[in-house]
Amino acid sequence: MNGKPDLTALTSLRGIAAWYVVLYHIRMSTTDILSPEALAIFSKGYLAVDFFFLLSGFVIWLSYRDRISENGIAAIPSFLARRFARIYPLHFAILCGAIVFALMLAATGRASPQEFPIRELPLHLLLIQNWGFTTDLNWNDPAWSISTETAAYLIFPLIVLAVDWRQVPTLTLLMLIGLLTLLLHNFFVAMDAPLLDSNIPQTGLVRCLLQFTMGTILCALWLRWRDHPAKPALLAMASTILAGVLGLTGMVAETLVVPLAFSGLLLTAALTATMPRNPLTAAPLHYLGEVSYATYLSHFLLFVLFKILFVGENGQMGWAGLTGFLALTLIVSIGLYHAVERPAQRFLNARFDLLFARKAPAG
Repeated sequence: MNGKPDLTALTSLRGIAAWYVVLYHIRMSTTDILSPEALAIFSKGYLAVDFFFLLSGFVIWLSYRDRISENGIAAIPSFLARRFARIYPLHFAILCGAIVFALMLAATGRASPQEFPIRELPLHLLLIQNWGFTTDLNWNDPAWSISTETAAYLIFPLIVLAVDWRQVPTLTLLMLIGLLTLLLHNFFVAMDAPLLDSNIPQTGLVRCLLQFTMGTILCALWLRWRDHPAKPALLAMASTILAGVLGLTGMVAETLVVPLAFSGLLLTAALTATMPRNPLTAAPLHYLGEVSYATYLSHFLLFVLFKILFVGENGQMGWAGLTGFLALTLIVSIGLYHAVERPAQRFLNARFDLLFARKAPAG
């Protein structure tokens, strides 16, 4: 297969996952209008973050593995600079918004020192707040996963330079995915953390690093199978369904079943990405995926503000309030994507390209 792979479907899944997180965070303000079944589904929205970790490892391996492998250590600064340009500007902008918001709350007597601790602000500025340095999520809660992704980016070159998944037999790769899942499960058992969102400040980093690594292996498998995807896609789909059934029936802990189910889902989506009439390639869904980083980072603080202005901190939303908040989140996401995220990324990448071009040896 030649040319750049069309993985629009994965971008669409990223958008769906981001909105699943949104619904997870607002669910307790919708108990008057949503059914218990819907609320039960939304109560598992935190698991979408685990899909993000797998997808991130997949995409980063696909985009940067060859560059680092071919150029060695010399390629690492450029890789890290591009990841910085991708994630930091929007994080910084929203963190600045959180600081202004905290000051406004303090001025009206509503600020909680536990939610906006000044002593932890430098950790958030450095994006290391979820490296075991804190005991609670604060400032902008969803940014914890961006902090752990930063750690994953730092270890990614080490993975590339240490092992070439292309040279590893398929069965071994599949066994490695199983082993990493077992390591994750045993870690959570040792931490007395029954669910994947248990004690995030202490478990989130390992949760990210192991699943990010699994994502790199999944990409290697996809590269191996993509020219003849039919049989692998069916097997991946079957494994996803089986893992999902085991999880829903409670027969297997989610710390075991979710990484495996999402691994199967990711592989299935990648292997069927070019399928005719694939609903995941629809333009609206793809666009939701494009703006999903802004959705993910902005919605939490936006909902806190929305509740103060229109709901009441412990109140319930009707259908009009729910629709209004979801529309507001989408509008803000689009605005942040086009006004902050993409322009800042382009600006920084252009400067980094010039910097590294000047450092490259002549000839």
